[in-house]
Amino acid sequence: MSLATTPKARAIFLDRDGVLNRALVREGKPYPPRDLAEIEILPKVPEALLALKEAGFILITVSNQPDVARGTLRRDTVDSINAYLGERMAMDRFIMCYHDSSDECPCRKPKPGMLLEGALEFNIDLSRSYMIGDRWRDVEAGKNAGCKTVFIDYGYDERQPESCDFVTRSLFEAAQIILSTEKGREDC
Repeated sequence: MSLATTPKARAIFLDRDGVLNRALVREGKPYPPRDLAEIEILPKVPEALLALKEAGFILITVSNQPDVARGTLRRDTVDSINAYLGERMAMDRFIMCYHDSSDECPCRKPKPGMLLEGALEFNIDLSRSYMIGDRWRDVEAGKNAGCKTVFIDYGYDERQPESCDFVTRSLFEAAQIILSTEKGREDC
């Protein structure tokens, strides 16, 4: 079968901090954990990811980690956190942007670079895929890549997304909505 006739895959792109693990909230704003001791996997995340995986989605974490560029977090710490999470949940790939906003890189969300990288690597149809995140940058990156978007609203004291396809309170709820939406498409 040629690549042209091979159906493209569907994916769920997920932010990491605040979606898979609890973000540290200070003064109403979310921050990433500084080490493994601060990692807390959010309730029902492994179950939600397994359900999405069983439905045929490729699961890719896409996360801005600018503290590496700022010198306040080591890259090997980010790698250790990703490895820890990867051992405890179904995840196909972790793609990180280690740049600060002043670096003007193509990968830092809200730019779609990390999603485009994942799409190329796994032959993903972005129009049949979803981006799930807890910040406006996640939603904008998904829209910029051509994905449907899910915003997990924790009520952070910061800019909110202008629009998204779905608003939820957890990854588990997001997975239920996606699976229900996709089931409806299959029934047509």
